[in-house]
Amino acid sequence: MSRAILTLNSGSSSLKLGLFTEGLQTLAIGHVDRIGRREAAMKIADAEGRALPVPEHAPNDFATNAQALKTALEVFEADFPGLEVIAVGHRIVHGGIEHAAPELVTEALMKDLARLAPFAPLHQPHNLAGVRAAIEAFPGTPQIVCYDTAFHRGHPFVADTYALPRAYYEEGVRRYGFHGLSYDYIHGELARTEPELHAGRVVVAHLGSGASMCALMDGRSVASTLGFSALDGLPMGTRSGELDPGVVLYLMDQKGMGAQEISDLLYKQSGLLGMSGVSNDMRTLEGSDDPHAKEAIDYFCFRIKRELGAMAAALGGLDGVVFCGGIGENSSATRARVCAGMEWLGIEIDPEANAAHARTISTGKVRVMVIPTNEEIVIARAAKAVLAQ
Repeated sequence: MSRAILTLNSGSSSLKLGLFTEGLQTLAIGHVDRIGRREAAMKIADAEGRALPVPEHAPNDFATNAQALKTALEVFEADFPGLEVIAVGHRIVHGGIEHAAPELVTEALMKDLARLAPFAPLHQPHNLAGVRAAIEAFPGTPQIVCYDTAFHRGHPFVADTYALPRAYYEEGVRRYGFHGLSYDYIHGELARTEPELHAGRVVVAHLGSGASMCALMDGRSVASTLGFSALDGLPMGTRSGELDPGVVLYLMDQKGMGAQEISDLLYKQSGLLGMSGVSNDMRTLEGSDDPHAKEAIDYFCFRIKRELGAMAAALGGLDGVVFCGGIGENSSATRARVCAGMEWLGIEIDPEANAAHARTISTGKVRVMVIPTNEEIVIARAAKAVLAQ
């Protein structure tokens, strides 16, 4: 019988799973997409990236995250007979002020994290639903949660606050930053493979359906483009990114929109999708002849360039840039657009290396790298560490 650590990243319409040995060797990575829709599908690959056989399933097998998890576990059990899950690690988007390290799930903790749902309405409820589903699937098995906000909790006050009355800051209205598990992985990879660069000033661009940038000084986060919610900073697949608060007041006063309508607009109808009217997928936009698709890409890249300058200012200089995330790792066109005209900052790239998705694509004094992120292994490491305690 093989003992393994399972990792879960439960979203609103997707479920990512990782299966690892006790020694943290990857056994399999799975992804269920479009949960709750007729075209829902599951893919599972082994450590070498080879697709594992997934039997045909009825559409209702992916009707909810709990059902998707049950179906995925059936596949894991078929591919890895005698599997014993000794711990389940979970990604939780928001840990608030108090939760800055991985911890064992208790009922009191679940209630505390549920109170943070208004801070991350698109993610937190689904994250916690995934925990509940795992508790039901593995009664008595330790459940460990890891927080996307934790990596940024050491920010200096000026990068942590808003210019509001101090009472709001004390009650939790502050800049939290997100994508911390991804940044934690990149920080670890730099420490392992590029110690000199890790000790310097690095901007990491996590670009995907959710997008943000983080300024690392000696491996520590000192600034992030994301703030109180997962809406701030860069435009994303369906999220607006930075927005003048006056726009929200206008929508309320002049358009008569309520909180839920505005939430749906900013979280689900904006970003690349809203600007282009074509798609929230960068691959589709890059292949489109629609001028609005081009404008959406132009704006996305412009905002990355602008924030890159801001992150360099927060660091007092720049030694390296790392691209990660679905767009950052796979779109050479986006990387080229972002780096074009940035020679003044020391950024120059080799077009051939960039097109080949090489690990290092730079020719200038600032090191520019492409490093695939791996949030699942970060969760697995945390789960193992908590178990050891």
